[in-house]
Amino acid sequence: MTTKPRARRARGDGGYRLRGDSWELKFPATDPATGRRKFRYVTFKGTETAARGKLRQLVKEAEDGSFIAPARQTFSEVLDAWERTLTVSPKTAERYLELVRLHIRPHLGAIRLQALRATRIEGFYNDLRVGRAPDGKDERRSLAPRTVGHIHRLLVKILSTAERDGLIASNPARQAERPKIERTEIESLSEDQVREVLTKLRGKPLFLLAALGLASGMRRGEMLALRWRDVDLDAAELQVQQSLEETNSGLRFKAPKTKFGRRTISLPASIVKELRAHRVTQNEERLALGLGKDAPEALVFRRADGSPMLPDSVSSEWRRAVVALKLPKVSLHALRHTHASQLIASGMDVLTISRRLGHGAPSITLDVYSHLFKPTDRGAAAIFDKAFGGLQAE
Repeated sequence: MTTKPRARRARGDGGYRLRGDSWELKFPATDPATGRRKFRYVTFKGTETAARGKLRQLVKEAEDGSFIAPARQTFSEVLDAWERTLTVSPKTAERYLELVRLHIRPHLGAIRLQALRATRIEGFYNDLRVGRAPDGKDERRSLAPRTVGHIHRLLVKILSTAERDGLIASNPARQAERPKIERTEIESLSEDQVREVLTKLRGKPLFLLAALGLASGMRRGEMLALRWRDVDLDAAELQVQQSLEETNSGLRFKAPKTKFGRRTISLPASIVKELRAHRVTQNEERLALGLGKDAPEALVFRRADGSPMLPDSVSSEWRRAVVALKLPKVSLHALRHTHASQLIASGMDVLTISRRLGHGAPSITLDVYSHLFKPTDRGAAAIFDKAFGGLQAE
């Protein structure tokens, strides 16, 4: 005959007692909101020995400050709070909120936050890769590994906030296996293709934009935000001070993300010549309209009325030009990659290349273009021979 465990209660510092088929664990803990000590209660199922062990664990966590009070809060509620305090650029916010709305909330929102585990998140990633809907049906378009990687990084951010606020003890997304992303080959143009692009675009609206992209490695938004005040034709250089982005609420100019994004770029003589001719043409058009000369704040690339060009429209125009002129089938961003590839091929050091591209750190440049950097171990051996070549073995 099995003896039913007796209810036990410790005095002063807590204890445990049997309630139905579960153990009620009682222990003192400091309330983070008030700083006062009060008793906490946790329900535990298991043997009496296991209950005592769990109680000792909870008392230790309460003493070292790692105890997280059980809560029924769902992950969807955490997402609501995170969205209200989101402090990123409008374009980034749009992308984050889209990923939450379309993927994260439908799949994970109903789960209790403290019940969210790394294995469940890994299953979520697999559902996205195979196109499985939240209800288990395979009716959705599968997501590319790179998109799943973006969702993973966003989940880490969101759950890191919950961890910081003491809602969970650790971040399950950080513990989950990161989705594997196959590195795709960087789009770039060969020297012959560069000549073909510039030759076929000459006289067309996109010519100078393409030429400057190839010669400077600037991003699309940086070129479209370039003002004449940022260009010093006599010194053959320009300064990247801002970027233009297109959001659902309209266009906005924004400062570079890092201090390295704000940079000075030297220009080849051929591009300086093209920019001078472009400025003369713009001034002539304004004078013909009785508008006078350009103001320093005037944009280098702009619409007929002087307003900014739409970034997405420029990319669409590029795609149309690729088809109409039978250009190499690469994106507009490939011009930046081509510039970087040419610098690497010339033997320029990675730090200088990183600064010219406006990367936050040389490690970013190496990560994106590592396959283009050639090993230089033999060069190191040659340096050693040159320095110590006079030494002979006795």
